[in-house]
Amino acid sequence: MIKELFSLLAVFIALFLFGMVVMRAGLFQLGQARFQEILFKLTNSAWKGMIVGAVATAILQSSSAIIIMTVGLVATRLLSFRHSIGIILGANIGTTMTTELLALDLSLFIVPLLIIGLLALLLPNSKAYSIGCLSFGLACIFIAMDGLETLAYPLASIPAVHSFFDLTNDHHLLGIGIGTVLTAIIQSSTATTAIAMGFMSDQVLTLQAGIAIMLGANIGTCVTAYLASIGSGRSAKLVAYANIWLNVIGVLIFIPLIGLLSDFAMSLTSAPMMQLAHSSLIFNVICSILMLPLVTYFATFVEWFHRDKLQN
Repeated sequence: MIKELFSLLAVFIALFLFGMVVMRAGLFQLGQARFQEILFKLTNSAWKGMIVGAVATAILQSSSAIIIMTVGLVATRLLSFRHSIGIILGANIGTTMTTELLALDLSLFIVPLLIIGLLALLLPNSKAYSIGCLSFGLACIFIAMDGLETLAYPLASIPAVHSFFDLTNDHHLLGIGIGTVLTAIIQSSTATTAIAMGFMSDQVLTLQAGIAIMLGANIGTCVTAYLASIGSGRSAKLVAYANIWLNVIGVLIFIPLIGLLSDFAMSLTSAPMMQLAHSSLIFNVICSILMLPLVTYFATFVEWFHRDKLQN
């Protein structure tokens, strides 16, 4: 029984990641080249970069993809490192749109999305194919979310798992560590947050534990951008370092504020999944707004701290 439950958990996580990949494939074909051009043209100031980064990430559904594009633009010297920081701040905000979408109960749309997706994929048209990928991918994500919610209670009934969740509920640092490691492994902060949402919906995890895991996921997602920077110019690596610093600093600021953030999110809605989605949005918006006027000083710090990585 235990083996079957963990096998199903792995299947639903894999289905979620598959849905994300398929959905992003469709979105990329619709707008990747266009957004790369926009990132290049409209990022001559930090606040413009933040807006563009937020919108592009919300549409393409991948902060990692936007940051990887930014690494590429900096590597080819089409974009300066300092102008890239605004995009990173915006990408952190834009990625929360995915979790807000996941928190909605859209299970009624699963079958229509699957049918539309399959039909569109059969049409000999590139735009129809992209729309098919988007629709089919979304359906897979919602199926996976339903599965994760269904598995939460049976998994929590296992004594060892129950004890582990109790530890996570009592120790925020453990939750942050879990979020960081899990996201670094599966390469998706959205998937990590979705897993936490699934366990929260059955009241296995508390909101504070879910917030801790979400904070860790923000750190873990930096691994993707860092891997993308390997082999790039030294200045492009600064983009990855800046992304790591921004998320680590934000998490350190919010660790003592987890309780306050939890209380505020609960005052906004009674739905546990929506509470975590709102917490993620609030965390990223506050961190980005606080950092925006300090971009010049932050860029100077990153360049100084990683001065051995600067372009010769």
